Amino acid sequence: MSAEYSPRVVGAPNTLEHRVYFEKNGTVLSPFHDIPLYADEKKTILNMIVEIPRWTNAKLEISKDEPFNPIKQDIKKGKLRFVRNCFPHKGYIWNYGAFPQTWEDPTEVHPETKARGDNDPLDVVEIGEQVGYTGQVKQVKVLGVMALLDEGETDWKVITIDINDPLASKLNDIEDVERHLPGLIRATNEWFRIYKIPDGKPENQFAFSGEARNKKYAQDVVTECHEAWKRLITGAIPRSSDKYDIQLANVAVESSPYRVGTEDATYRAIPAASSLPPAPIDASVDKWFFISGTTV
Repeated sequence: MSAEYSPRVVGAPNTLEHRVYFEKNGTVLSPFHDIPLYADEKKTILNMIVEIPRWTNAKLEISKDEPFNPIKQDIKKGKLRFVRNCFPHKGYIWNYGAFPQTWEDPTEVHPETKARGDNDPLDVVEIGEQVGYTGQVKQVKVLGVMALLDEGETDWKVITIDINDPLASKLNDIEDVERHLPGLIRATNEWFRIYKIPDGKPENQFAFSGEARNKKYAQDVVTECHEAWKRLITGAIPRSSDKYDIQLANVAVESSPYRVGTEDATYRAIPAASSLPPAPIDASVDKWFFISGTTV
């Protein structure tokens, strides 16, 4: 299914203007709303939107507040955001992205984490051996989930593997990851715990003492977030157009009042492809940070 989708790249990576849209048969789609969550009828294979390839530092994400939700680089105080290299980790240590057609409802408090959703699509880490690319749609299977508590919000991190990975047949639940990829779950916990420290923030906290929950628990989280998205996209949640700062324009969700045609002004405003070479990155992005406990 990944071959059905192709990226429409606008502008140069590492710039404020850079965007990655998604196309299918020449029609631009929203990766948030139009790409199906499930890639098979049994709902065992899921589509993952790759935002950030492994070993890279640019903090790229699906844009909630722009029509058709292209991927763009996050900005803070007018500057592009990059994650730091916290030794021994180089950038993101897995392919990182999101599940389409999912939403962590900020009005819902999870009964176990005791925190509300973070108003984003559900985050995904993919632990296979192939390095992905921004705008890729990977088919993955769910293995487990961690619950990061980020500024009082539940920020789920679903652990997955590409179904085409050589190890995919051997990884069927969270305990299989330690058996075949020893140290990866521990490194994943450490990465999420410390990655904001170089920017002057404290360690991140976790629900469940940082332990990863199993496949069944993770699947339940996915289902809950998929149902929340359904309520959002169909207008079942009473909302003003800007209450959650989410653009809901789509071309494929039949039950959605926010569905538009390709002749709609919102659709026609999507820019044409204009791929450019990456802009240079400041040398400080490659700096190592050696972190012990809560100090840098």
